[in-house]
Order: sequence, then structure tokens, then C-alpha cells
Amino acid sequence: MNIKVDRVVDAKGLACPMPIVRTKKAINELNAGQVLEIQATDKGSVADIQAWSQSTGHQFLGTQIEDNIYRHYVRKSEPDDIKEEITFPHAIRNEELEKLLEENGDILVLDVREPAEYAFGRLKGSINIPLGDLEQRMGELNPGDDICIICRTGYRSSLAAHFLSEQGFKHIKNVVPGMSQWTGSVERD
Repeated sequence: MNIKVDRVVDAKGLACPMPIVRTKKAINELNAGQVLEIQATDKGSVADIQAWSQSTGHQFLGTQIEDNIYRHYVRKSEPDDIKEEITFPHAIRNEELEKLLEENGDILVLDVREPAEYAFGRLKGSINIPLGDLEQRMGELNPGDDICIICRTGYRSSLAAHFLSEQGFKHIKNVVPGMSQWTGSVERD
């Protein structure tokens, strides 16, 4: 399939949040209706680009995979259709979560990173549901539980927190800045 694109963003070799950072910058330089191709090697970019597009109002057209390169296509929306990107308002700092986990065992930590990221370092007792699987697997979670959502930088977890909040989950917190700056103990496979 040959797709006409107006601009290509090279995010190969970059991990979250860099593909999104580069996408935001490039989309701002396009006119409404133009198509952006984002090339990435991070598997997490599949869910990230799609969720970012949905949260900002830009049209996610799809993803093609060729030679381990994900080619994501996003059409810039008309100005009236673009939404202001909002971070989840209920956040908890890494240090606060570490203290809470020491004091209280009733907090569920939901890690929305990809399985490979999770395998190489995770919080003890956390559960892993990648952002791209969350809609299908949210039945594994109890809407009444206190849930702290973590990812690498706080971006994917913010998207997950918004999604779960919209689904009726009441006690959600986004962990910032996330695993990239976690200094507490971790488990590994």
C-alpha cells in the first residue's frame, strides 16, 4: 500500500516519550488534512501514537510494519477538531508511591509498559497490562480499587489513567516521573 505523506518523522531507536515528542513538533508544522508518517522501532509506539492521536483529536490512519519498523500515519485535523492535550490531574510522585507501598499493601500498581520493559525492572507486586491491551483487559481490574498507574515516563500512564477514569474507575493516580527515574527496589526476570 502506497500512502501519500507530507512529512516523515524518524523516531527509530527512540523510546517513549520521544516518538510522541517528535510527532507533536512535526504535526504543528503541518496544515490541516496533511499526513504525517512516524517511523519507529519501539513496539510501545503502536499504542502510544494511537492513544495520542485520539487524545488530541488528530486522525490516526493506521500502522504498517516492515523490517521491524513501525510506520504510523496520522492526518492533522482541522483546528476546530484539535483538542488540547491534558495530563491526568491526579498524580503521585515516585517518592510518594514508594512510601505508600511501604505503609499500605492495599494499593494496586498497574504497569502499562510493554512486556519487555516490565521484565527488565518492575515494582514488586505490580501487574502488567500494556497500554495497547488495556481496553480489552480492563475487566481484570476492580473499579473500586486504589490504582497507581506507572510507565517509563508518566506519559502512557497518563493516557491509561484518563481511559480508566472515563470507564468509571474512581481511585486512579498517575505515577510521575515513572520507572525512568525510579530509585527504589525493583524485581527483574
